[in-house]
Amino acid sequence: MKNDPLPSVTIYSDGGCRPNPGPGGWGAVLLFPGTTPVELSGHEDNTTNNRMELTAALEALRALDESHEVRLVTDSQYLKKGVTQWLSGWRARGWKTASRQPVKNRDLWEALDNELSRHRVSWEWTRGHTGDRWNERADELASAAMGRPSLPLDDPDAVHLFVAVAFSGKRGLGAWAARLRWRDQEKDAAGTVPGATANRMHIVSAIRALEMLRRPSRVHLYTVSSYLKDGATTWIRGWKARGWRTRDGQSVRHAELWRRLDALVSRHDVTWHVVSEDDAPDELKMAKAAAREALRT
Repeated sequence: MKNDPLPSVTIYSDGGCRPNPGPGGWGAVLLFPGTTPVELSGHEDNTTNNRMELTAALEALRALDESHEVRLVTDSQYLKKGVTQWLSGWRARGWKTASRQPVKNRDLWEALDNELSRHRVSWEWTRGHTGDRWNERADELASAAMGRPSLPLDDPDAVHLFVAVAFSGKRGLGAWAARLRWRDQEKDAAGTVPGATANRMHIVSAIRALEMLRRPSRVHLYTVSSYLKDGATTWIRGWKARGWRTRDGQSVRHAELWRRLDALVSRHDVTWHVVSEDDAPDELKMAKAAAREALRT
């Protein structure tokens, strides 16, 4: 197979969980020259992000009924580095790491290693959620496959924070509200901020909610704002590394609020949940009503 010409295919794979660990899904798009893209996906009830990333690549390769020249594109550094840097060492050490610890997810790595022997695979990493058409589609397939757990989660020992905002552009006024639930205790807070944008209010809502906590806690925070969740969990690392600058060197908007939020999040173990207005839990609907009421007063 080494020197023989092979049919070619480009594979985009992705996987994830909500929460991690928890219900997971994987997705893959197979692009054969001159044909319609082939889409694959699957679900597991209890898994991890990394296992789903591995499964996506494994199942995509298994779907090839003969050896191929494969360009495999992933947004998982764990997957790419595992194959290109770590796998041969793990195999040579009897599936032990360099520190002689058992390799995590060995069953999937062994299966992937076996599948790779059928093909000639080149690996390419792409940054997720940056507009790459087929990476975005693989992500959509994985997200659809994993489903969504009922919210709020059944986690009685954690603090549940439900945050919402309201905004009046005409009045130049924003309002926020937060509802805290811990076991059988509940607490509400709300307020207004003059001259604030909708995005700014979402950051404020999380800050005010976390300020309600008197000691470090395990927290589930529910919001309708992907901007808030992505900023707090993904973008903020790059902003901090660049001295609160964006990739193109511009000052980060609302940097003073992101700094405050970052300091608060560092005190707690926060899991972020983005929900739609249509299927929001009752507590989030109550927070939304409270924000609207604060805006009217």
